[in-house]
Amino acid sequence: MASASIPRAVVIGSGFGGLALAIRLQASGIPTTLLEQRDKPGGRAYVYQDAGFTFDAGPTVITAPGCLEELYALAGERLADHVDLLPVMPFYRLFWEDGQTFDYSNDMDAIVRQIGAMNPADVDGYRRFLAYAEQVFDEGYTKLAHVPFLDIWSMVKAAPQLVRLEAYRTVYDIVARYIQHPHLRETFSFHSLLVGGNPFATSSIYTLIHVLERTWGVTFPRGGTGALVRALVALFERLGGTLRLSTPVDRILVEGGRVTGVRAAGGEVFPATAVASNADVVHTYKHLLGHEPRGASVAASLERKRFSMSLFLIYFGTKRRHPHLAHHNVIFGPRYRELLGDIFDRGTLADDFSLYLHAPTVSDPTLAPDGCEAFYVLSPVPHLGKGAIDWTTEGPRYADRILDYLEARYIPHLREDLVTQRIFTPLDFQHELNAHHGSAFSLEPVLTQSAWFRVHNRDDRLPGLYFVGAGTHPGAGVPGVVNSAKATAGLMIEDLGGRRA
Repeated sequence: MASASIPRAVVIGSGFGGLALAIRLQASGIPTTLLEQRDKPGGRAYVYQDAGFTFDAGPTVITAPGCLEELYALAGERLADHVDLLPVMPFYRLFWEDGQTFDYSNDMDAIVRQIGAMNPADVDGYRRFLAYAEQVFDEGYTKLAHVPFLDIWSMVKAAPQLVRLEAYRTVYDIVARYIQHPHLRETFSFHSLLVGGNPFATSSIYTLIHVLERTWGVTFPRGGTGALVRALVALFERLGGTLRLSTPVDRILVEGGRVTGVRAAGGEVFPATAVASNADVVHTYKHLLGHEPRGASVAASLERKRFSMSLFLIYFGTKRRHPHLAHHNVIFGPRYRELLGDIFDRGTLADDFSLYLHAPTVSDPTLAPDGCEAFYVLSPVPHLGKGAIDWTTEGPRYADRILDYLEARYIPHLREDLVTQRIFTPLDFQHELNAHHGSAFSLEPVLTQSAWFRVHNRDDRLPGLYFVGAGTHPGAGVPGVVNSAKATAGLMIEDLGGRRA
């Protein structure tokens, strides 16, 4: 058991949330060990390398750099001295099957010009929508994103503002109030998918993403998202923290009614005064704490909740460049509401799809050999609890369908240009990331699973147990999980007597 005079922390999982929390704890004077089951840090922000190509496996849209700059400030350093965040313009290039495109950014003149070309009446509607989103941003991000909701009264205090802003309405409801053109409704409502939410079900509080992007832009780390992960690991280690790779945790240890450490799969024990899990919340309670009544009961409760969709990804490299594409490309299929219903409600694998196509070599050509292009394409799909899709057989077929579609419409000669290719299915989310149902973003961000209704940053009944990452407040996305680290670190530092920044 850890010495009572020297509080020690263990953080399970080195995703952005776990890394940010470990840095905050170590900077506060609490010796912290970060345990990662995979052979590289980053969690979902893993990196694949093949045939000279570098592929970021997960997060690629970096916004709100201030939450990352705070981590370096804790060590008296500057983020800019360690990571080169490249501005991405446009933020996204949107494509529709009728041939229309839209370059989405924070260039107001360009946005207004494009809206006016589609539907002049929507120009004023967009301005009114943006004014609404700015109010939501002030309440939902500036005031609440880094504040833990530990009791019902914290939710009651926030309720009047949430009601005033109609947080009970969905993202799409609010967008449709102000915008009429169907393409523009899709343009301004798809953002909730970036954090695992169906725009037809997700709380309108997530319209704040528009203001977040307009305020700080969209960036991409030179060298890829993996370069940012490596820089954060180096910061943690400069502060004196310890990272252990290839060290899966199989049990959170409890003695005398409180957490006392963790046990790795190989039997090694890591004593700790406090343990924070960046692992999937169901996996944590069901498998790491399943031997305790608290773990079994909470897991059973969580399994009845709604989980975000999963994702199907293809990482591929081509032997030529494609200058008509942007860094971030959103490709809308022929259906929007109906397709999202297939994914989130009916659990069926549709014949059509909408896609996110990531082309990082637009910003950083070093991620591929000279003259080549690195890609990943992502298709939202049902999680494993929604339908009986056999991904072991369906995965290769689905990949072929997506590549055929891209070649026919967006990437000519794709098949003959392919140099390397690999897929990642919902089964991989389940097996490699311990994600419940293979969900890519943990709990679905509906209002009844947000703030106090989400897994709390500190367990209510088991002293010494904390959570960070997509499953706890405020939710998924890089700013979300990094802000969850700020909320959780505040609690842990207070409980363990560390130094306040």
